[in-house]
Amino acid sequence: MDSVTFPRMHVSLYVADLAATVNFYTAFFGQPAAKIRRGYAKYVLDKPALIISFVENPARVASNFGHLGFQVETVAEMAQRLAQARAIGLVAREEIGTACCYAKQDKFWVNDPDGVEWEVYYFHEDAEFNDPRYQHEYDEATNSQCCIAPAAAAVALQPAPMAFPLATAAAACTPGSNCC
Repeated sequence: MDSVTFPRMHVSLYVADLAATVNFYTAFFGQPAAKIRRGYAKYVLDKPALIISFVENPARVASNFGHLGFQVETVAEMAQRLAQARAIGLVAREEIGTACCYAKQDKFWVNDPDGVEWEVYYFHEDAEFNDPRYQHEYDEATNSQCCIAPAAAAVALQPAPMAFPLATAAAACTPGSNCC
């Protein structure tokens, strides 16, 4: 790692087949896992600044999870990532110039072996409308694309007070505490 952006996001997902997951994410991220152990794999990425781990536990793989994704910095980076994903057959769908989540975006989607959707997108600008293809669950549609959120999401949210100060967060991750 040349320079690390902090804070970095950490995500941990349960997966049904670790070998299939490692093969997929090595191709999708364009780098090998930083750590692989029995039933466990972890990737440490610089761009996007993300630590993601996978725990093999088929019984805990969640359905209706939603999706994960990352925003790229430039249109050129979007084009490069899309071309790479196309070349290795990962692209599930492309949406160029769409108005999703009240924003004009270019994006593409991939699906990992457990069906987790990843969105890679470039944000152009805010939009005053949402593409009608993206119906929300409160509209009783079954379309799972784009930023599905309950109707309550339209209400302005206030940040919740932090349960613990950031300076002590690392202390909670002690050996054997199940913290990755």
